Amino acid sequence: MGDDGARRVYGTDSAHRRPPAGKGEQLADWADGRLGLYALAKANMRKVFPDHWSFMLGEVTLYSFVVLILTGVYLTLFFEPSMQEVVYNGSYTELNGVLMSRAFESTLDISFDVRGGLLIRQIHHWAALVFITGMLVHMMRVFFTGAFRKPRELNWVFGWTLLMLGIITGLTGYSLPDDLLSGTGIRFAQGAILSIPIVGTYLSFFLFGGEFPGEDIISRLYPVHILLLPGIMLGLVTAHLILVFYHKHTQFPGPGRKERSVVGMPFLPVYMAKAGGFFFLVFGVLTVMGAIAQINPVWAFGPYRPDLVTTGAQPDWYLGFSEGLIRVMPGWEINLWGHTLVLGVFIPFALFPLILLALGLYPFIEAWITGDKREHHILDRPRNAPVRTGLGVAWLTLYAVLLIGGGNDIVATHLHLSINVITWFVRIGVFVLPVVAFVVTKKICMGLQRRDRAKVLHGRETGTIKRLPTGEYIEVHEPLAQAERFTLTQHEQNPPYEVGREVDAGGVRRKVKRSERLRARLAKAMFGPDARIEKPTVEEYREITSGDHQH
Repeated sequence: MGDDGARRVYGTDSAHRRPPAGKGEQLADWADGRLGLYALAKANMRKVFPDHWSFMLGEVTLYSFVVLILTGVYLTLFFEPSMQEVVYNGSYTELNGVLMSRAFESTLDISFDVRGGLLIRQIHHWAALVFITGMLVHMMRVFFTGAFRKPRELNWVFGWTLLMLGIITGLTGYSLPDDLLSGTGIRFAQGAILSIPIVGTYLSFFLFGGEFPGEDIISRLYPVHILLLPGIMLGLVTAHLILVFYHKHTQFPGPGRKERSVVGMPFLPVYMAKAGGFFFLVFGVLTVMGAIAQINPVWAFGPYRPDLVTTGAQPDWYLGFSEGLIRVMPGWEINLWGHTLVLGVFIPFALFPLILLALGLYPFIEAWITGDKREHHILDRPRNAPVRTGLGVAWLTLYAVLLIGGGNDIVATHLHLSINVITWFVRIGVFVLPVVAFVVTKKICMGLQRRDRAKVLHGRETGTIKRLPTGEYIEVHEPLAQAERFTLTQHEQNPPYEVGREVDAGGVRRKVKRSERLRARLAKAMFGPDARIEKPTVEEYREITSGDHQH
């Protein structure tokens, strides 16, 4: 009896003994005891994410980056970043006997001799284009909806840095095959570097290892392209995703959606299942594009020679606007103390990062103008921030105009126009079209605000005409649902920042800084009465929807 009792007390009876844990459970327990994974997973795996089609833009960018990494690893196995001269004698007989670099020869080998090499090359190139396009479009969605506001300013900086690094990475990868087209691009970059006063020549000699084209540029670009820049970008992507988890996802306005509550689906299993399927969809589309849409046929251009330039040489679209700056700039030069300053190249070369910098600094400028220190998790409808929306459209218009300038020769030949006409159109359009785009966009936003106000007060038009006893004809309006009225009126319309009284009750004038006056003017222009239509009040709604006013 005593022994049986002891067994029951210490749980040694076979009838009450737990089955032994499996190896997987033992490993999970071991890891949880040292890393706390269970508590971490429990807190984050059921995290709610809102559902909206525009949020997929960031996922397209992320999945394109993953495809870039996978295809890039495959290409590194066969590419040789060497400018050693060789005589080609391979599968592409049209170039047999031609002198070329080993980098170009290995690119031809990948394209014609490596199994699946051409497909992987083209997937890699298309993924790069989609990656940068996705980043720009995703940033525009964040910009137009105000998703960059506190506490996401740092995430905006991460995204902007990724865009800059993506452009530079694209340039370095585009240059590696050492074909005639990419070599022309490198020569273009070298000319821009030479335009830098005082240090331009030294920088060029340092990068190219001597006189252009030198013998080191490909071998130097290679580690930058496959190791340095992707490593930094991978770290930024990881930090970006961590901050998305930490701050929770933004969401569009609607019933039940507040600053401290999120309406959506849990990360596991719903969101992960959708994300996994979407990754394979993006991968599949890129694969189809790589299989049927030819891009960068280096064999058609031939190896790079400094004395040749390809006809219609164009960079990828994300660098086209930088070339447009230089093509449409007048060829100004200044001679000072025996040195020539090529302003026609240096000024556009300096404007290139400044145009992108304007996009990167905007969140901090708006935060300074508004003085808003609160956290924002509900997105703005672009129409409710007409000045911000107008500035974004103006920036995109400037980008598009300069992109036309970067391809002025192609536009001229395809549309049978004078290249001088196109150049002058771009020169004038750089100053005129962004202003026109801003004014038109602002007016459209204001008009949409007026329509929202009318819909809230009068309801939706039904198309049904009714005759009143007085003989008057009216259109019957259908009242909006409460959820839709909430969506149209939930946005805040706080008064803009003001300097305040400059003279106190005692008649003493206080000193007002110029920065404060500038801030007040900008606040009035961006968020004042001329930049918004006042929301309908509860009293206005009740007055119109009661009694004889209701149609």
